[in-house]
Amino acid sequence: MKQEKQYYVNIMTNQYNTVLYTGVTGDIHRRIQEHKMKADPKSFTSRYNIDKLVYAESFENILDAIRREKQIKAGSRAKKIALIESVNKDWHDLSSEI
Repeated sequence: MKQEKQYYVNIMTNQYNTVLYTGVTGDIHRRIQEHKMKADPKSFTSRYNIDKLVYAESFENILDAIRREKQIKAGSRAKKIALIESVNKDWHDLSSEI
């Protein structure tokens, strides 16, 4: 039986939880590694040392994932913080749990 492809909306931050980055990916493990390794030195995540996964949602449909990403990005910082803290109160790096 073929496993369904999963798409992820994620929120990442830096060591001090001061900058939030919201993204969507079809390969969350690779994407997290790219952020942690600063694969693109000129990227937003590299410039702001964003390498800690604090929130992730999975979807079977890429369009649903993109829709959710846009919804999260359109929200205020307070809404993003509330979303993160609804599942990760202490802002632990969830990278190893995905």
